[in-house]
Amino acid sequence: MRGVAPLLLLALPFPAAAQEIVITGTGLDSPPGEAALATVEIDRDRLTDSASGRLEDVLRDVAGVAQFRRADSRSSHPTAQGISLRGLGGNASSRALLLLDGVPQADPFGGWVPFPATLPQRLARVRVTRGGGSGYHGAGALAGTVELFSADARTLGPVALTGFYGSRESVDLVATGGATVGAGEVTAAVQFARGDGFVPIVEGQRGAADRAAPYEQAGIALRGVAPLAAGIELQANLSAFSDQRDRGTDFTPVNSRGADASLRLVGTGTLRWAATGWLQHRDFASGFASVNATRSAASPTLDQHVPATGSGLRIEIEPPLGSGWTLRTGGDLRMVSGRTNELYSFVAGTPTRRRIAGGESSTAGLFADLSLERGTLTLTAGGRADRWTIRNGALFEVPLAGGVPLSDVRYADRSGWEGSARIGAAARAIDGVTLRAAAYSGLRLPTLNELYRPFRAGADATAANPLLSPERLRGAEIGVDLTPASGFSLRATGFLNRLDDAIGNVTLGSGPGTFPGVGFVAAGGAYRARQNFDAIDSRGVEVDLGWQSGPWRAGASWAYTDARVKASGAAAPLNGLRPAQTAPHQVSAHLGYSGERLSLAGTVRYVAAQFEDDLNARALADALTFDAVLRVPVTKGFAIEARGENLTDARIETGVSGTGVVERASPRTLWIGFSYRPG
Repeated sequence: MRGVAPLLLLALPFPAAAQEIVITGTGLDSPPGEAALATVEIDRDRLTDSASGRLEDVLRDVAGVAQFRRADSRSSHPTAQGISLRGLGGNASSRALLLLDGVPQADPFGGWVPFPATLPQRLARVRVTRGGGSGYHGAGALAGTVELFSADARTLGPVALTGFYGSRESVDLVATGGATVGAGEVTAAVQFARGDGFVPIVEGQRGAADRAAPYEQAGIALRGVAPLAAGIELQANLSAFSDQRDRGTDFTPVNSRGADASLRLVGTGTLRWAATGWLQHRDFASGFASVNATRSAASPTLDQHVPATGSGLRIEIEPPLGSGWTLRTGGDLRMVSGRTNELYSFVAGTPTRRRIAGGESSTAGLFADLSLERGTLTLTAGGRADRWTIRNGALFEVPLAGGVPLSDVRYADRSGWEGSARIGAAARAIDGVTLRAAAYSGLRLPTLNELYRPFRAGADATAANPLLSPERLRGAEIGVDLTPASGFSLRATGFLNRLDDAIGNVTLGSGPGTFPGVGFVAAGGAYRARQNFDAIDSRGVEVDLGWQSGPWRAGASWAYTDARVKASGAAAPLNGLRPAQTAPHQVSAHLGYSGERLSLAGTVRYVAAQFEDDLNARALADALTFDAVLRVPVTKGFAIEARGENLTDARIETGVSGTGVVERASPRTLWIGFSYRPG
C-alpha cells in the first residue's frame, strides 16, 4: 500500500492555491423534504468517544438499528452482520442501505457489512433515516438508510494517533490525518487491531473442543478532493481491509479481504449535480465444523471460498427551480457477481465433494424527488422505476474422486420492473414543534448469498434458494419533533411497515439426516431453507432525546417494535411469530463531559429478550450493558485514556443451538492507552 498515496496525489489535478477555489468534499445536500422522515444524526464527538472504537457499536446509539446477531465484528461471523431497522430482520442480509460518501458498503455477494473496513475516527458524522423506502438513495433501503460522511483534512488535523492495550492481549492502533495540497486536500486513516479473543460458548457448557476465538484486523483508507474548475470538484476514495477471525473451535477460520475505489464529481454551481462511480472486490473464506454431544471434538463439515465483485454508477441533478422548489432527479446502476466454491460432505476429516454456485444480478433505476418549502410547511413527493435482473445462475456439484457430476444446473435468467414512491409533509405548528408524516414503498433484490450459498451455524444447516423473489415494502409513519429550549431536542415517531415476500430461513426438518442442498445434519441440528414467506408486519414507536449544555452532552433512544411473520404453505408454522433475532425493545443512553482537565463518557444499553430461530423455540435472554471512557490530558494534545466495555460482565447471548448450547458476545473488556491530537 506504500505506493497508493503518491498515486492518489498524482491523479488529482490540484490548481494553484491563488485561484481561491473552495472545495466542499461532500455530495449534494439532503433535499428539504427529508424533514418529513425520521432521521437521527451522530456527531463526530460521539463517534470518537466509543469505548470499543467500533462503528457497529456507535450505531447502536440509534435504537432500532440492529445486526442479525448481537456480537460485534471481533467475534461474530461476518455473514451475520447485516444491518436492519424496525424489526425487519429475520435473516442476515441488510435491509437498510449503508452508504459512505454516497457509495453502498454492503458486501456485493452477501449484503452483510464489513464493519472493520470503516473506522469511526475517519468520519465527520453519521445520518440514520429510519424507513423511507427506496427513495433517491437507491433500491435496498427498505428499513432505512445509514449515511456515513468522511471527515475533511481540517476536521482530522495533520495527525491523530490512538493506541490501546486491553483484556485478552488485545491491541488497537489507529492513525488519521489530513493535509491541504494546493487548493485540494488529502486525508488518510490506518488501523490495526488484534486480540486473543474469548471462548464463545458460555462457561459451564464448554468442552475440550472449545477455545478462545482470536481476531486480527487491519485497514487503510485514502481520500483526495481537488477542484477541476470553478464550481466542479473531484473526490477520490481508495480503501482496503483484511479481517481474520476464528469461531472458537478447530476448522473454523474466517478470512475476509476487500478493496474499494470510487470517484465522485460534484458540480456546485447554479445547476447542482453529482456523478459517482465505484468498484468493489471482496474475497471471503470460512470453515465450518460440527462438535460432538460432549463437546470433546470438532469435525470439519464445510469449507467455503467466495470471491465477489460489485460496481455501480450514479448520477444526480438538481436544476435551479427557485421559489422554494427543490428537484433531485437522476439514475443509478448497481451490478454484482460472485461464486461460492465449496468443499463439503466430509468423511474422516476429508471432503468428498465440490460445489460451485453463483451468478450475477443488477438493479438499474431512474428517480425523481421533489420538495416544496412554503413558510412553515415542507412537502415532498418522489418515485423510482427499477429494472432488476438475475442472470447466469448455476449450480455444479461433483465428487472429488471423479465421475459423473451430481448436479449441473443452469437457472433461467429472470428480470422485472418495480415501481416505488414516497410522499411526506412536515409542518412547524408553533415555535419548537414540528409535525411530520410520510408514506413510502421500496424494493430489495435477493442477494447472491441468499440465492446460491448454503451455510451452517453450529449443527444447523440452511440451504440456498435460486428461485427467491424480490422483497417489497409498504410503510407509513407520523412523528413530532420538539425543540423547546436551546440544546434540547426530542423526536418521536410511530410507524407501520409491511414487507411482502420477506426472505427468511424456514425450518423444514431436523437431524440426524441428509437433506437437499446441505448434506448431513447431525442430531440436535435444524435443516432450514431460504424462502419467501408472505410478509413481515412491523409496527412500533421510536423516541430520541438530545441535550447539550456547555461541556455536557447527553442522548437517549428507545425503540419498541412489534414485528410478526405472516406465512402459509411450508412456512405456515411461522405465522404470527416474531422474526428471528428481533427484539421488541431496544434502549440506549449516554452522558458525556468534555473539560480542560478531563473528559468522560458513559453509555448504557438494553436489548430485550428475542428468539434465535424462526420457530421461536430458542430464546435469547435480555441484556443490560454499561460502557465508559475516561480521558485525562497530560500535555497539549497528549492524553491518557481508560476505556471499559460491558463493565458488569453481563452475559449477552447471541445464539443457542437445538441442544441448548449458548454462545455469548464480548465479556468485560478493559483498555488503557493514549491519544495524541495536536491543537
